[in-house]
Amino acid sequence: MARILLAEDDVAVCDFVRRALEMDGHDVIPVHDGGEALERLVSPLEEFDLLLSDIRMPVMDGIALALQAARDLPELPILLMTGYAEHRDRAYGLETLIKGIIQKPFTLAQIREEVASALEEAAPLGSGGSEY
Repeated sequence: MARILLAEDDVAVCDFVRRALEMDGHDVIPVHDGGEALERLVSPLEEFDLLLSDIRMPVMDGIALALQAARDLPELPILLMTGYAEHRDRAYGLETLIKGIIQKPFTLAQIREEVASALEEAAPLGSGGSEY
């Protein structure tokens, strides 16, 4: 399955999302601020299949993180999460850079479905996706 970098400062939400995605066999690496997420993303020792980030976080917010990640790793799919309408509105200029914005609160099924969809969209043809 996929290796996912999860950037979320709320420990309860982070644990919920991590457990939900691990149910699908994903390897989830949690971090609690945008600065730490960026360090992990650009590390030559690590490779990720998806960045899943909250928008509102300390050090570096999810929008700044998404912009940096899209510049440095243009092939990396990015999903953002937010519980704040004004933050969702700020992310609307990023449609070409991100796979979507997940509105909090979400259910276990919703987060699993959004991640599966983002990973499927990002998968190159012939890499295990459905063949027609």
